[in-house]
Amino acid sequence: MYLVGIDIGTTSVKGGLFSVAGDRLATASVGYPTQRPQPGWVEQDAQAWLDAVWSVLDRLFADAGADAGSPAATRVASWQQVVAVGICSQVNTHVFVDADGTPLAPAIVWQDSRAAEEAALLDAQISPAQRETWWKSNMAVGASHTLAHMAWMRRHRPALWARTARVLSPKDFVLHHLTGRWTADPLSCFDWVDGHGKAIGALVDLVPGAAERLPALSAYRAPVGAATHPRLAGSPAIFVTGTMDAFGGLLGSGATGPGEGAYVSGTSEIIALIGAGPGGAPGVVSFLPVDGWHVQAGPTQSGGDTLRWLAELLHQSPEAVLAAAASVPRSTVATDVLFLPHLEGERAPLWDTHARGTFLGMTSATGMPELALAALEGVACSARLLLDATQAAAGERFDSLYLGGGGSRSDFWSQLRADVLGVPLKRVACLDTGVVGAAIMGGLGAGVFASMGEGARRMVQVERVFTPDAALRARYDRMMGRYVTAYEALKGFYRA
Repeated sequence: MYLVGIDIGTTSVKGGLFSVAGDRLATASVGYPTQRPQPGWVEQDAQAWLDAVWSVLDRLFADAGADAGSPAATRVASWQQVVAVGICSQVNTHVFVDADGTPLAPAIVWQDSRAAEEAALLDAQISPAQRETWWKSNMAVGASHTLAHMAWMRRHRPALWARTARVLSPKDFVLHHLTGRWTADPLSCFDWVDGHGKAIGALVDLVPGAAERLPALSAYRAPVGAATHPRLAGSPAIFVTGTMDAFGGLLGSGATGPGEGAYVSGTSEIIALIGAGPGGAPGVVSFLPVDGWHVQAGPTQSGGDTLRWLAELLHQSPEAVLAAAASVPRSTVATDVLFLPHLEGERAPLWDTHARGTFLGMTSATGMPELALAALEGVACSARLLLDATQAAAGERFDSLYLGGGGSRSDFWSQLRADVLGVPLKRVACLDTGVVGAAIMGGLGAGVFASMGEGARRMVQVERVFTPDAALRARYDRMMGRYVTAYEALKGFYRA
């Protein structure tokens, strides 16, 4: 009996094949390109997600069979031994499809800012009281909001909008092509559902025609049904609805209940904490209660993507940029260069689409190593700001976090993050926490696990703990003060 987990990320599809006992048999990853056809536009080909899913699945079964070293007849070579499949994906990325599920245009990725004007118009129609009632925070409608994307398409591509049957996230697009069903989950749709997991009619109605183009909602662990795709004919595997990468990463990081949380580093940084009860704070996403978990979370706009950007700008490999940053002593309190990683605006907890990336404090002595270190520290500062906000939302301080995601692969950057945040970070053995979390979701839907905590305990192991260096506390306390001051001072400049 096996479980499959799939994570449709911003740069690649990752997958894992696991035994129900928690053993990781195989993992695979297939990347795909992101297009930036004009300033502020970020797009992907939705078909590339589906093609990558098939490639990942083929590799999982091939690798598991090869690694087993057993006769071909007893290898994991088909879907007949798979009991459940879970999928999570990037959130606030949307593809507009026709009645057959065929994409009508490239998918609008969460980093895209073309809908900033539509977002502002929508946001202006929402009162503070409504925000508090709906989301328990002052969360604004940003350029990546589901309804902002829909409003943009309705305004600028009316013929395409008229042909649109559904607006889907990556996982829901893939699920439709595997099972023939239209579905979504309330957690992924946090920007248009309330604290009870129901669509906010007054909000959705702000975009005429939006309601009939949104898929029906079901719980993350709810079985969608068996596969209908010919390639999976006869498979007994149950496909579950799944959810967004933030919740999947939390579940796959090892968190088992209240008082625990996760830092998942990928293209962006995600902090997710499990509080003891309902909560909320400005700029934080307060998820509706799920199986007794009260999760306070948020994504920043740029994490590993900052490293990609700087490496390309300097014509270096990411590894060379990391090595350069590690060569700069961090033992002094003085901080010469500060970086605000707002390359495409900022999400939680600022939710400011106008913010921009900025280096401050450079001199003629500043070189690549100093810029590299400042960039990595800037990303960690954005995560610390988010950690402070999510802890306020949860109503308690957390004494450690699980650490996962591809951005935590570097020992140096992982240690730096622990130093900046001031809490130990427990890095897990399988950094693809979304993949593990998706597999746990599948196991919950199939009845393999009785609870999320049981699934996490069975499938997650901690590989290394990064403890904050007390000697660097003064450096990073000062840096955080400068970080916030710089953002506030520049906010008006970038909006002018």
